[in-house]
Amino acid sequence: MTKTRIWLSSPHMGGSEEHFVKEAFASNWVAPLGPNVNLFENSLEDYMSNNIYAAALSSGTAAIHLALRLMNVDKGDEVLCQSFTFAASANPVTYLGAKPVFIDSEYETWNMDPALLEKAILDRISKGKKPKAIIAVHLYGMPYQVDRIHELSSKYNIPVIEDSAEALGSSFNGYKCGQFGEMGIFSFNGNKIITTSGGGALLTKNKSIRQKAIHLATQAREDAPHYEHENIGYNYRMSNVLAGIGRGQMEVIDERVGSRRSNFEYYRNKLSRIKQISFLKEPDGFFSNRWLTCILTESFEQREAIRLALEKVEIESRPLWKPMHLQPVFEDTIRFVNGTSKDLFNRGLCLPSGSNLTEEDLQRVVSTITQLFLG
Repeated sequence: MTKTRIWLSSPHMGGSEEHFVKEAFASNWVAPLGPNVNLFENSLEDYMSNNIYAAALSSGTAAIHLALRLMNVDKGDEVLCQSFTFAASANPVTYLGAKPVFIDSEYETWNMDPALLEKAILDRISKGKKPKAIIAVHLYGMPYQVDRIHELSSKYNIPVIEDSAEALGSSFNGYKCGQFGEMGIFSFNGNKIITTSGGGALLTKNKSIRQKAIHLATQAREDAPHYEHENIGYNYRMSNVLAGIGRGQMEVIDERVGSRRSNFEYYRNKLSRIKQISFLKEPDGFFSNRWLTCILTESFEQREAIRLALEKVEIESRPLWKPMHLQPVFEDTIRFVNGTSKDLFNRGLCLPSGSNLTEEDLQRVVSTITQLFLG
């Protein structure tokens, strides 16, 4: 009998989502804006606390695009980007005609290497190309080196866009990720720790920036009885229906983080006796939501052996992100590399990590991997 497929990270409803969506239909608020949008933004702001303002958008990618636009990134400008990430972190740079400059990772968090970042900044300044922004990523929910990255941001006066697409619920020294940069972004894609089906948010401590983001996200329409436009805008606002899903999801965010971290601990405890497998630890002061549990093997061959063994029994897993500087579309970009992200890509694998996994699911994953190494 074919076993039910175990997915890498599937959506997990909490119970109230359908109620809020029905409210939208009952009141005929199925247009892009409505009460759910405002209330979803309020729930994000309450969760973050610390005087954070949120703008609910159509995607995390849209949030990065708007953040770059609000930082006046333009054609020919350069933006320093973490190479070890999903393409959506870097693609918006190109939307504006700007150029990404890729920075490799360090092994402690797998995120942007501060030493390489400073080397890149000095190099670009020396060539008369001071970067306009830094896009730093909290990869797989693990915070980047917040203190060191933002020290360099202040030192060279280059603002940070904080890509927290994978890090809702993560924190650094007790402060939630998403509030450290000039602007932060979340993603609520279907595979994220909470979802609105598709969606994202831009975060800022500056109310004026939030208003400007919302203005651009609604086609930059001016306050007039007719359609008046002084700037180019975008159709980036989240719909009232999807925001209803988000409201329900925010009611269970702490449970979702707890479940993801519990998955990680289960895997770590059960697989620790396999010497060929290791896990990314949390440095002091770092708190990861463990969006995806990632393992590191000793070789590409071991990684592939695990992936294929899992796939054979209907279990989805995925190699770690292929670095952007190794992607064909970015083959001609400037990069500052040390080999870390290439090594992690070759040896790393994401295991099923959804908050709706059962103990039986987790046992199937562990049993398959254990059988491969220990017989």
